[in-house]
Amino acid sequence: MPHSRAADAPPAAVTSGPIPKHAQLRAILLADIGTTWPAHAAIPSERELTARYGVSRATVREALRQLIEEQKLYTVQGKGTFVAGERVQSQLHLASFTEDMRRRGLVATSLVQRAEVAVPPLEVRATLGLDEGESAWWVERLRLAGGIPMALERGWYSRRVAPDLGERDLSGSLYGVLADDYGVRIDTAEQTVWAETVDGPIAAALGVAPGAAVMVFRRSSRAGATPVEYVTSWYRGDRYQVHMGLTGS
Repeated sequence: MPHSRAADAPPAAVTSGPIPKHAQLRAILLADIGTTWPAHAAIPSERELTARYGVSRATVREALRQLIEEQKLYTVQGKGTFVAGERVQSQLHLASFTEDMRRRGLVATSLVQRAEVAVPPLEVRATLGLDEGESAWWVERLRLAGGIPMALERGWYSRRVAPDLGERDLSGSLYGVLADDYGVRIDTAEQTVWAETVDGPIAAALGVAPGAAVMVFRRSSRAGATPVEYVTSWYRGDRYQVHMGLTGS
């Protein structure tokens, strides 16, 4: 539940004048972010804001739209609008999600959506060095940081190196499982990053509105010369950013 204003502190007024009402309301709501409403707290509904400030629903929607566009707020479909927290910043390096979040003082957990054997597409088979018709483990996990959805991960894993992977506990570090249970330590990878918008199952899993922007990471990993992993991850654009150090050539 959002924090309420003190009983002796009436809401700031939205008045008629040269400054548009939606701009006034945006400024009022922005002042409440991080004070009245902490990170990831739900803010009042459109109806409540309309009544509280004596403005139209259109004014409220425009003020919220701007704050969402500025990534001060975010929406969760069917649940409401929430205060955005600081983004988790990551440097591009070879590490599991669990290790990455631990470095930032966050508790990482995973909800395993599926772990099944299937024949992967041609591109995946080629990357993993599989024969035509050869199957692999297909693992889908929702990755959370501090209990909040951060990424949806869909990965293919070679059965040649992890024959019974789906029978293992995959709620923690999958790289840890590969290393501890199979002696497979991923040491090299290639990764491509791009941005896209999502809807449907991916948006629902991440708890974002359809059309929300995400960062997509596609990684193929090896242990020595042995192909192990082909994984695609969709990271919430409002919760994650990447830091890169650059040097001149």
